[in-house]
Amino acid sequence: MKKFFMPYGMVFAVLMLSGCAGTDGYWEKTSQSKEPAGPSVISASYTEKPIVVDGKLDDAVWSTAAVYNLSLSKNDMLPIEKRNDKRPGIDVFREQGEARLAWDEKYLYVGIRFYDSDIVQENNEDQQHHYQKGDTLEIFLKPEQSTWYWEIYTTPNAKKTVFWYPGRGSAGLPSGFEPGMNLKDVLAGAQVKGTLNKWQDKDEYWTVEMAIPVKGLTARGDSFGPGSEWRILIARYNFSRYLPWRELSMAPQLSITNYHLLEEFGILEFQK
Repeated sequence: MKKFFMPYGMVFAVLMLSGCAGTDGYWEKTSQSKEPAGPSVISASYTEKPIVVDGKLDDAVWSTAAVYNLSLSKNDMLPIEKRNDKRPGIDVFREQGEARLAWDEKYLYVGIRFYDSDIVQENNEDQQHHYQKGDTLEIFLKPEQSTWYWEIYTTPNAKKTVFWYPGRGSAGLPSGFEPGMNLKDVLAGAQVKGTLNKWQDKDEYWTVEMAIPVKGLTARGDSFGPGSEWRILIARYNFSRYLPWRELSMAPQLSITNYHLLEEFGILEFQK
């Protein structure tokens, strides 16, 4: 038995270190998953005026851009008796989140509002595994015709991280934790309605705007904009003293809680 379980634990640890959201019993749920959740279409609205990346969500394009509500995965919405992890209370989605996308010739913009009873992020530096230390927004971007993809983070204190994987089969290798684009070119701004890292009170929400540089996404020859093919996942890590468990949500909805299910990512649509 010991020889069987050691490889399992090592593989699971690699996936978690690579920013891959998972839950207990991940492999069993994968084998039992019958119906993929995607793909869905996620639209980005064109903006003629560059967005001011300050986290305020007051730029004109946000008032007309499509709003995407995050959700738990299909598996986590099942009654406890039908899940392998058996964690009580996980089948109820408690803290909602919404996302909007915009774009111009220089950036893909992301705007989010995450309702959050306890806003926390204990990292204070860029290029860290922020999902291990508190509330985190993750954006996954993959060109349809290439194996590589990006995992891009920001947080309530506007710290940012970019990981780039040559392919999913190499996720977790140290080389995948290199930025894969100039981190200074990625812009992030955040606003907190409440208090950061104070568990004694109760918070309301946090907002973030992020600008992801097109020149970084196309540095390896991929095109971007109308006529190009990209996949996207918007994902959240939510820690709170008021939740029964850390809450993991996403748009589009995945079949299970694993943020590297590339086949279930949404199709990024460029509206102009």
